[in-house]
Amino acid sequence: MALVLQSLDDDQAQDIVTIDLAGKSSIAEFMVIASGRSTRQVAAMAQKLGERLKHGGFGHARVEGLPAADWVLVDAGGVIVHLFRPEVRSFYNLERMWGFDGPSGAA
Repeated sequence: MALVLQSLDDDQAQDIVTIDLAGKSSIAEFMVIASGRSTRQVAAMAQKLGERLKHGGFGHARVEGLPAADWVLVDAGGVIVHLFRPEVRSFYNLERMWGFDGPSGAA
């Protein structure tokens, strides 16, 4: 989890939100949602995150949504990362769907 958050911070992700999925889902322990300023930044963040996870000993993360990069999902095992362009993020509003109410749970 720390590696994921550090990677996103290093790549200047915006509005990073962490949602604890304990008791809500069996797909992962945490969900991280973040925005990039453009499709190019979203794609770069996803690719770098995948590389950092691999070099960190976490194996190959599954990445979906490239090359369009409006919404890229990175499955890092216990952590699911959603990277969005801001307009796409507001349209899907995953935070509300998963019961996240506001900044108290933000990373």
